[in-house]
Amino acid sequence: MEHLLQPWPWYVSGPLIALIMFFLIYFGKTFGMSSNLRTLCAIGGAGKRVAFFNFNWRAQGWNLLVVLGAVIGGFIAHHFLSVPTNIDLNPKTVEDLSRMGFENAGQTLLPTELYSWEAVLSLKGLLILVIGGFLVGFGTRYAGGCTSGHAITGLSSLQLPSLIAVVGFFIGGLIMIHLLFPIIFG
Repeated sequence: MEHLLQPWPWYVSGPLIALIMFFLIYFGKTFGMSSNLRTLCAIGGAGKRVAFFNFNWRAQGWNLLVVLGAVIGGFIAHHFLSVPTNIDLNPKTVEDLSRMGFENAGQTLLPTELYSWEAVLSLKGLLILVIGGFLVGFGTRYAGGCTSGHAITGLSSLQLPSLIAVVGFFIGGLIMIHLLFPIIFG
């Protein structure tokens, strides 16, 4: 049973993702999570006020099932198919995080300094959520898709804009972790 609680190796999960991508491309579909937000807004009636949301959302119903499957799959994986384990972080990273006030760096996947209700409901936590949410939403719309859409669908179908977007995502992540994160949590 212990082997079932380990992450799937790349040689199993990678080909499964490739197989799913093959079927999506074959049936003329694209994978991406951010497009579901547009669909949910259209279902809620936003198309009456904003033309961007005025489209046939029923044609995207299949993608909402992908989100539901991801939520259910994540719940099952977390609660039934995983064991709590320390994260194998570089000692320098643990030291840097400890200096910024993260008490149990590497002990949990989600540090309580960021992911507890106390942290989220603080002024700093709310600002991070609002500003971060705005930037993610703006960036997703500006880039024409999210990280999963560009990195999985776009790259697998050899789209140059997706390659540029993925490179931009990585550069943004590096800027965040090396420049902004120490300012926010330092």
